[in-house]
Amino acid sequence: MTLTNITKVLLISSLYIGFGLGSVVAATEEESLPNGENQYIIGVADSVQISVWRNQDLSITVPVRPDGKISTPLVGDVMAAGKTPMALADDIKKRLGVYIRDPQVTVVMTGLNSHEFISRVRVTGAVGSPTTIPHRKGMTVLDLILVAGGPSIYASGNKTKLYRQNKEGSTETLKIKLDDILKKGKLDTNYIILPGDILTVPERLF
Repeated sequence: MTLTNITKVLLISSLYIGFGLGSVVAATEEESLPNGENQYIIGVADSVQISVWRNQDLSITVPVRPDGKISTPLVGDVMAAGKTPMALADDIKKRLGVYIRDPQVTVVMTGLNSHEFISRVRVTGAVGSPTTIPHRKGMTVLDLILVAGGPSIYASGNKTKLYRQNKEGSTETLKIKLDDILKKGKLDTNYIILPGDILTVPERLF
């Protein structure tokens, strides 16, 4: 087995172990993000596991400091915030190359904390219990309403609106026919919820 293949096996093994411990994203794994990028962007308060093949003394798990940096053996302070795990691994590899020959570096995210609030979805207005919850893939408007305890007796369901920020940073507004979804089974406005969405159910005007 070649060194490259051994490294791949170790990376896969790390992923399986990590999933039993918490959220894990490897340097080569793609992750769906609120900002529309296809790879996880490291942020402040995330936890990063640095593994250097055959150099256990250089392997370490550290949090990303408020200044966006991490401290690693030999290399010292490295800017991690704003980079993908793969970019961080490449950066550390280049710096370690001054001290050791052809270092094999793997970066695994062991704590995804910086995107917690960016990824949450919220329900406000005339519902049983206005709430904010972590986004889950495949979640729909109906799922979110049910989590919030359903519309209140004062709700104007068909005037519900879904607010969503696009890639340009502006806010889009989608009209939701909540009464039609709940009472008529019409699902054409039962949209898939994306990270950061805000669902607002207004009250009726008497």
